[in-house]
Amino acid sequence: MDKKYAIFDMDGTLIDSMVFWKNLASEYLHSKGVQEIPADIPERIKPMTMSESAALFQSEFGLTGDIEAEMNAMMDAHYRNDIPLKPGVSAYLRKLRAQGVRLCVASATAEHLMAACLERLGVLSYFDFLLSCESVGAGKQSPAVYREAARRLGAESAQIAVYEDACYAVRTARDAGFHVVGVFDESAHWEAVRSIAHETILNWEDAV
Repeated sequence: MDKKYAIFDMDGTLIDSMVFWKNLASEYLHSKGVQEIPADIPERIKPMTMSESAALFQSEFGLTGDIEAEMNAMMDAHYRNDIPLKPGVSAYLRKLRAQGVRLCVASATAEHLMAACLERLGVLSYFDFLLSCESVGAGKQSPAVYREAARRLGAESAQIAVYEDACYAVRTARDAGFHVVGVFDESAHWEAVRSIAHETILNWEDAV
Protein backbone atom coordinates (compact mmCIF):
# COMPACT_ATOMS: atom_id res chain seq x y z
CA MET A 1 0.00 0.00 0.00
CA ASP A 2 1.22 3.48 -0.87
CA LYS A 3 0.54 5.01 2.55
CA LYS A 4 -0.70 8.61 2.75
CA TYR A 5 -2.43 8.35 6.13
CA ALA A 6 -1.62 6.19 9.14
CA ILE A 7 -3.28 5.48 12.48
CA PHE A 8 -1.02 3.97 15.14
CA ASP A 9 -1.99 2.07 18.24
CA MET A 10 0.34 2.95 21.13
CA ASP A 11 0.62 0.16 23.74
CA GLY A 12 2.42 -2.86 22.32
CA THR A 13 2.79 -1.15 18.94
CA LEU A 14 4.84 2.03 19.43
CA ILE A 15 5.86 1.54 23.05
CA ASP A 16 6.93 -1.53 25.00
CA SER A 17 4.34 -1.17 27.75
CA MET A 18 2.53 -4.49 27.88
CA VAL A 19 4.98 -6.03 30.35
CA PHE A 20 4.21 -3.15 32.73
CA TRP A 21 0.48 -3.92 32.50
CA LYS A 22 1.18 -7.63 32.91
CA ASN A 23 3.18 -6.99 36.09
CA LEU A 24 0.85 -4.34 37.52
CA ALA A 25 -1.07 -6.70 39.81
CA SER A 26 2.03 -8.14 41.46
CA GLU A 27 3.71 -4.72 41.63
CA TYR A 28 0.67 -3.21 43.34
CA LEU A 29 0.07 -6.12 45.73
CA HIS A 30 3.74 -6.20 46.75
CA SER A 31 3.56 -2.45 47.44
CA LYS A 32 0.73 -3.23 49.87
CA GLY A 33 2.72 -5.90 51.69
CA VAL A 34 1.14 -8.92 50.00
CA GLN A 35 4.06 -11.27 49.48
CA GLU A 36 2.29 -14.52 48.59
CA ILE A 37 0.29 -13.91 45.42
CA PRO A 38 -1.73 -16.88 44.10
CA ALA A 39 -0.42 -18.06 40.75
CA ASP A 40 -3.84 -17.73 39.10
CA ILE A 41 -4.28 -14.02 39.88
CA PRO A 42 -2.68 -12.66 36.66
CA GLU A 43 -4.95 -14.83 34.47
CA ARG A 44 -8.04 -14.05 36.52
CA ILE A 45 -7.63 -10.29 36.14
CA LYS A 46 -6.57 -10.37 32.48
CA PRO A 47 -10.11 -9.78 31.12
CA MET A 48 -11.10 -7.45 33.99
CA THR A 49 -11.37 -3.68 34.04
CA MET A 50 -9.28 -1.77 36.57
CA SER A 51 -12.32 -1.38 38.84
CA GLU A 52 -13.06 -5.11 38.68
CA SER A 53 -9.45 -5.90 39.54
CA ALA A 54 -9.66 -3.48 42.47
CA ALA A 55 -12.79 -5.22 43.75
CA LEU A 56 -11.05 -8.58 43.51
CA PHE A 57 -8.04 -7.35 45.46
CA GLN A 58 -10.34 -5.94 48.12
CA SER A 59 -12.18 -9.24 48.56
CA GLU A 60 -9.18 -11.56 48.18
CA PHE A 61 -6.60 -9.65 50.21
CA GLY A 62 -8.68 -7.37 52.43
CA LEU A 63 -7.17 -4.22 50.94
CA THR A 64 -8.85 -0.89 51.61
CA GLY A 65 -8.73 2.61 50.16
CA ASP A 66 -9.10 3.70 46.55
CA ILE A 67 -7.36 0.73 44.97
CA GLU A 68 -8.32 1.64 41.42
CA ALA A 69 -6.92 5.17 41.74
CA GLU A 70 -3.70 3.85 43.28
CA MET A 71 -3.21 1.32 40.48
CA ASN A 72 -3.91 3.98 37.86
CA ALA A 73 -1.37 6.27 39.53
CA MET A 74 1.20 3.47 39.40
CA MET A 75 0.71 3.05 35.65
CA ASP A 76 0.68 6.83 35.17
CA ALA A 77 4.14 6.95 36.70
CA HIS A 78 5.39 4.29 34.28
CA TYR A 79 4.05 6.19 31.25
CA ARG A 80 5.66 9.39 32.46
CA ASN A 81 8.98 7.91 33.55
CA ASP A 82 10.14 4.55 32.24
CA ILE A 83 8.07 2.83 29.53
CA PRO A 84 10.39 2.68 26.49
CA LEU A 85 9.81 3.22 22.80
CA LYS A 86 10.19 0.06 20.74
CA PRO A 87 13.53 -0.01 18.89
CA GLY A 88 13.29 1.46 15.40
CA VAL A 89 9.98 3.28 15.93
CA SER A 90 11.42 6.80 15.81
CA ALA A 91 13.24 6.17 12.53
CA TYR A 92 10.13 4.58 11.00
CA LEU A 93 7.91 7.52 11.95
CA ARG A 94 10.52 9.97 10.69
CA LYS A 95 10.61 8.14 7.34
CA LEU A 96 6.82 8.29 6.96
CA ARG A 97 6.72 11.99 7.81
CA ALA A 98 9.49 12.67 5.29
CA GLN A 99 7.30 10.96 2.68
CA GLY A 100 4.41 13.29 3.54
CA VAL A 101 2.31 10.70 5.37
CA ARG A 102 -0.08 12.16 7.95
CA LEU A 103 0.07 10.28 11.26
CA CYS A 104 -2.09 10.02 14.37
CA VAL A 105 -2.42 7.76 17.40
CA ALA A 106 -5.62 5.95 18.44
CA SER A 107 -5.29 4.19 21.79
CA ALA A 108 -7.22 2.94 24.80
CA THR A 109 -4.81 5.00 26.91
CA ALA A 110 -5.97 8.45 28.06
CA GLU A 111 -4.84 11.29 25.82
CA HIS A 112 -2.91 13.18 28.51
CA LEU A 113 -0.87 10.05 29.26
CA MET A 114 -0.25 9.40 25.58
CA ALA A 115 1.03 12.96 25.21
CA ALA A 116 3.27 12.76 28.29
CA CYS A 117 4.75 9.43 27.24
CA LEU A 118 5.30 10.23 23.56
CA GLU A 119 6.75 13.66 24.33
CA ARG A 120 9.23 12.12 26.78
CA LEU A 121 10.22 9.63 24.10
CA GLY A 122 10.74 12.39 21.51
CA VAL A 123 8.12 11.34 18.94
CA LEU A 124 5.03 13.39 19.82
CA SER A 125 5.73 15.96 17.11
CA TYR A 126 5.33 13.35 14.37
CA PHE A 127 1.59 13.04 15.03
CA ASP A 128 -1.19 15.37 13.90
CA PHE A 129 -3.33 14.38 16.90
CA LEU A 130 -3.87 11.79 19.62
CA LEU A 131 -7.25 10.10 20.08
CA SER A 132 -8.34 7.96 23.02
CA CYS A 133 -11.09 5.36 23.03
CA GLU A 134 -12.41 7.28 26.05
CA SER A 135 -13.12 10.25 23.77
CA VAL A 136 -15.36 8.22 21.46
CA GLY A 137 -16.96 6.16 24.21
CA ALA A 138 -16.00 2.73 22.88
CA GLY A 139 -13.08 0.33 22.95
CA LYS A 140 -11.49 -1.27 19.91
CA GLN A 141 -14.06 -4.03 19.71
CA SER A 142 -15.89 -1.16 17.96
CA PRO A 143 -14.49 0.71 14.93
CA ALA A 144 -15.60 4.06 16.41
CA VAL A 145 -12.09 5.26 17.32
CA TYR A 146 -10.75 4.42 13.84
CA ARG A 147 -13.66 6.10 12.10
CA GLU A 148 -13.26 9.25 14.18
CA ALA A 149 -9.54 9.29 13.42
CA ALA A 150 -10.34 8.92 9.72
CA ARG A 151 -12.79 11.82 9.93
CA ARG A 152 -10.12 14.02 11.52
CA LEU A 153 -7.57 12.97 8.91
CA GLY A 154 -10.09 13.77 6.18
CA ALA A 155 -9.63 10.40 4.48
CA GLU A 156 -11.59 7.26 3.64
CA SER A 157 -10.85 4.03 5.51
CA ALA A 158 -9.35 2.35 2.42
CA GLN A 159 -6.77 5.16 2.19
CA ILE A 160 -5.55 4.66 5.76
CA ALA A 161 -3.07 2.17 7.22
CA VAL A 162 -3.84 1.09 10.79
CA TYR A 163 -0.92 -0.28 12.83
CA GLU A 164 -2.02 -2.66 15.60
CA ASP A 165 -0.57 -5.47 17.70
CA ALA A 166 -3.76 -6.93 19.24
CA CYS A 167 -5.65 -9.52 17.25
CA TYR A 168 -9.13 -8.22 18.13
CA ALA A 169 -8.15 -4.67 17.11
CA VAL A 170 -6.62 -5.90 13.87
CA ARG A 171 -9.88 -7.67 13.08
CA THR A 172 -12.00 -4.63 13.97
CA ALA A 173 -9.98 -2.31 11.75
CA ARG A 174 -9.88 -4.74 8.83
CA ASP A 175 -13.64 -5.37 9.02
CA ALA A 176 -14.16 -1.58 8.96
CA GLY A 177 -12.31 -1.33 5.64
CA PHE A 178 -8.88 -0.10 6.76
CA HIS A 179 -5.56 -1.43 5.48
CA VAL A 180 -4.13 -3.14 8.55
CA VAL A 181 -0.47 -3.57 9.43
CA GLY A 182 0.02 -6.15 12.19
CA VAL A 183 2.90 -5.31 14.53
CA PHE A 184 4.63 -8.02 16.53
CA ASP A 185 4.46 -7.88 20.31
CA GLU A 186 5.30 -10.75 22.65
CA SER A 187 2.01 -10.35 24.49
CA ALA A 188 -0.08 -10.72 21.31
CA HIS A 189 -1.28 -13.80 19.41
CA TRP A 190 1.09 -13.34 16.50
CA GLU A 191 -0.06 -16.17 14.24
CA ALA A 192 -3.65 -14.95 14.47
CA VAL A 193 -2.52 -11.38 13.76
CA ARG A 194 -0.54 -12.56 10.72
CA SER A 195 -3.55 -14.41 9.35
CA ILE A 196 -5.80 -11.33 9.51
CA ALA A 197 -3.55 -8.34 8.75
CA HIS A 198 -2.86 -7.18 5.19
CA GLU A 199 0.83 -6.86 6.01
CA THR A 200 3.01 -7.32 9.09
CA ILE A 201 6.03 -5.85 10.86
CA LEU A 202 8.07 -8.27 12.93
CA ASN A 203 10.70 -5.71 13.88
CA TRP A 204 10.54 -1.92 13.45
CA GLU A 205 14.29 -1.71 12.82
CA ASP A 206 13.97 -4.01 9.82
CA ALA A 207 10.97 -2.05 8.52
CA VAL A 208 12.78 1.29 8.22
